[in-house]
Amino acid sequence: MTSDSNVLMTEALRLTRGGRVADATALLQRGLAGASTAQSADSTVAELLSARDHLRPALPSGNAAPRRQGADVRVPALDVFPERGKTKLPGLQQISTPERLPGDTGSRGFRATTSAAAAAGGEIRHRTHTEAAGTRSYDLYVPTGYSGAPVALVVMLHGGKQDATDFAAGTRMNDLAERHTFLVAYPEQSTAANRGRYWNWFSPADQRTGTGEPAIIAGITRQVMRDLTVDPARVYLAGLSAGGAMAAVMAATYPDRYAAVGVHSGIAYRAAYDVRSAFAAMRTGGTPTTTTTVPLIVIHGDHDTIVAPVNAHKLIAARLAAGDIPAQNQPTTTTGNTRGRPHSRTVYNNGDGIAVAESWIIHGGGHAWYGGSRLGSYTDPRGPDSSSEMIRFFTQHRLPVP
Repeated sequence: MTSDSNVLMTEALRLTRGGRVADATALLQRGLAGASTAQSADSTVAELLSARDHLRPALPSGNAAPRRQGADVRVPALDVFPERGKTKLPGLQQISTPERLPGDTGSRGFRATTSAAAAAGGEIRHRTHTEAAGTRSYDLYVPTGYSGAPVALVVMLHGGKQDATDFAAGTRMNDLAERHTFLVAYPEQSTAANRGRYWNWFSPADQRTGTGEPAIIAGITRQVMRDLTVDPARVYLAGLSAGGAMAAVMAATYPDRYAAVGVHSGIAYRAAYDVRSAFAAMRTGGTPTTTTTVPLIVIHGDHDTIVAPVNAHKLIAARLAAGDIPAQNQPTTTTGNTRGRPHSRTVYNNGDGIAVAESWIIHGGGHAWYGGSRLGSYTDPRGPDSSSEMIRFFTQHRLPVP
């Protein structure tokens, strides 16, 4: 973004935070490059609204949403989404979305999501992890085939406004876990840490080993490994959107814990260092400076208007900068079409011919988990199947374990 655009966006965000949405829309209509119509200005304000929770102070711990003890407790919708699939705010046109938002909790909507998460047939355990860096709840899926022998573990980081049940239902990862017998852990961001349940991937305090949210997520991983029999060579992690950005953080801060990482519609490590730079990174990819040798698969839609597709290229570029791919090894790109959705897949092999970086660009795809279930939010049932492709990529990689 240009400096003028940054100033414009900052002022629009200030107005939006103050409830002056109509004024923010008018400002964008007058001055934002490319926002010459009311509809495009409305869309920009809507994006500011969806991300403004980053700027709200953390709620006191007493205001955190209660932990589910059964299947009947659900976090209420944020006031930005008072009705399913629509945003009603002064000065904005009605914005429809095909996703089932996490606040869609009429009992029927929540029962359907809960049933979808549990449909695979295994056991879902609701747990809590506490350590010096903080406390987070998480769900753990244990497949029926688990007998106590060592199995793989996949840690899944949800996106903003999602929770563990929603993410499990939307990604259908539990179905794959049942089919291939591996464990799945779903850490949940706390509303006390971020009201919108966004992982704080852009905060310097949450970008370091041994502190903040990386330490908590790594702690949840260790707890599952202690409580059940996990093959330490086959521990993987993936995330969507803010969860994808945090997955990139985990690859950089705990490279000896995860054998491979998947980033879906996310952002590279240290592409941002505060709220303002986070907004810029969502549109420009930022300037990531740290690389990691953890194998990486990236999936992104080239029509994503929330996290621009340039972020996928920045993620891959940062991974290639690790230097373990010989210069003579040229990437291989193939194209395909799944359920009418074209995509391009590019694979980067190391000196042993093993794919250590893989990029999927979904042509015409927006900000959603592809091949997912509509019973979860931010999903696109059309292919390719992101969950299956991530598991395929993960199974190629193991950590060297003494």
